[in-house]
Amino acid sequence: MFGLFNKKSNTFVSPASGTIKLIDQVKDETFSQKMMGDGFAIEPTSSHIYAPINAKVDFVFQTNHAVGLRTDDGKEILIHVGVDTVRLEGKGFTAHIKEGQRVKAGDLLLTVDFDSIQAQVPSTDIILIFTSGEACTVNNPDSKVDARQENIIQLSK
Repeated sequence: MFGLFNKKSNTFVSPASGTIKLIDQVKDETFSQKMMGDGFAIEPTSSHIYAPINAKVDFVFQTNHAVGLRTDDGKEILIHVGVDTVRLEGKGFTAHIKEGQRVKAGDLLLTVDFDSIQAQVPSTDIILIFTSGEACTVNNPDSKVDARQENIIQLSK
C-alpha cells in the first residue's frame, strides 16, 4: 500500500455524506466496468461535495457536474456527480472552485440540489474515479460515511 494515508498533507477523506458503494454498483458501464479507472461511489444524503485530498483543480466541467483533481504526487481523481447529469446543462449544480485553484481535503467543491435533479436522472451517486491507475479498495462497502471522514478506502498501484 502507498504511504498516502500516513502523511497528514495527503489524508484522503470522504467527499460526501451517504452510503459508500463499490464502483461496480454504479448504473453506468463506463464507471462500473472501470473503463476510466477504479474508484467508488457514494449515494448522497446531503447536498455538499468536498475535496477528498489536497490537490489542484485540473478542470471543472462547464455544467459543474464533474471536477478533476491532481495531487502533487500525480494522482488524478475524477469526481462525477450522477449518471446522465450532463444533459441537465448545469441546472441544480453550483461550483465553489475554479480551474487552477488549490484545494485542501475537506474544502467545499460543489453544491448540488439533489431534490431537483433526482427525478431527471437514473442516479445521483457521487462517483469518484482514480484515473491515474490506482486500485481502490472500499473498507466497508454499503456502510454510512460522513463527509470528510477518513479511512474509507485503501489505494494500491
